[in-house]
Amino acid sequence: MRVLVQRVAWSRVSVGGHPVAEIGPGVLLLVGVTHTDTEAEARWLARKVANLRIFEDDQGKMNRSLLDVKGEALVVSQFTLYGDASKGRRPSFVKAAPPEHAAPLVERFAQFLQEEGVPVQTGRFGAYMQVELCNDGPVTLWLEREHQGG
Repeated sequence: MRVLVQRVAWSRVSVGGHPVAEIGPGVLLLVGVTHTDTEAEARWLARKVANLRIFEDDQGKMNRSLLDVKGEALVVSQFTLYGDASKGRRPSFVKAAPPEHAAPLVERFAQFLQEEGVPVQTGRFGAYMQVELCNDGPVTLWLEREHQGG
């Protein structure tokens, strides 16, 4: 499972020109799922995101977590995070999980974040979305957790 974390002043998602989710200060999380991912990866990444110290303290150092600053999260599914453009001109998406596997895991990831105490909004799985954000910093991190077996 892959999560692209962007610290934001605000972010919103629209579908067909209509807003479906919006947050204030916090993180925009673009989430990709591969075939072998399970709830264990989703839970691990949710805990990681909630506690990742990427917000500044009073001295300007990144010492505060999403929980510390009472920030929000906007979770947006993005199968293209598993795109492979190493050959040819058109990316291959064979490493991306099919919707019947990915959708429940993206939903569980969002639920796990909520269980950690983070207010969560979500995009619409499988929809053509317009995602807007005001990147804060900018701070952008790539998190990945591969299936640990079992």
